[in-house]
Amino acid sequence: MPALFSALLPPGDVVDAVAGALGDPAGGLAWEPPGKWHVTLAYYGRDDAGTRGAWLADRLAGRRAVDVRLEKAATFPGVLWLTVAGSELTPLAHAAGADADADADAEARPYRAHLTLARFPREEPGLARRWTERLAGFTSRNWQATRVALMTSEREPGGTRYRVAREFELNRA
Repeated sequence: MPALFSALLPPGDVVDAVAGALGDPAGGLAWEPPGKWHVTLAYYGRDDAGTRGAWLADRLAGRRAVDVRLEKAATFPGVLWLTVAGSELTPLAHAAGADADADADAEARPYRAHLTLARFPREEPGLARRWTERLAGFTSRNWQATRVALMTSEREPGGTRYRVAREFELNRA
């Protein structure tokens, strides 16, 4: 059974804007490829996609689309990420199960919308400094997220593979 999570997938032009702002990434970080960039709403751990999809469909029924934009870079220990702004994003994440204790092994922390760009050794936080400085003034265009994706995450040789298992339409404003 794969690990599952729900996410918003940024539109292609926003992905291109982030990639353009990064330029040629390097510097000892393990960069996520742009095709894997997403904004996690909730992580569910190992679960059946059909069962979780039905649960999520019920939780998202009637929810409105949300306005979203990516902003400056920041870090968690070992992670370089972009801030995600949107006034209705956190309520959507909570509806999708954020902060629910879906995985007892998961690190408990409050929901913080972000888009992971790269990982680095926790004991070397300075590796990300140049990128947080470079992206300090970055702001993407606003976009309306009209779909939530239920994603599968499976470890394979060479990394983790994400796939969209199902999508859920949000009501357009």
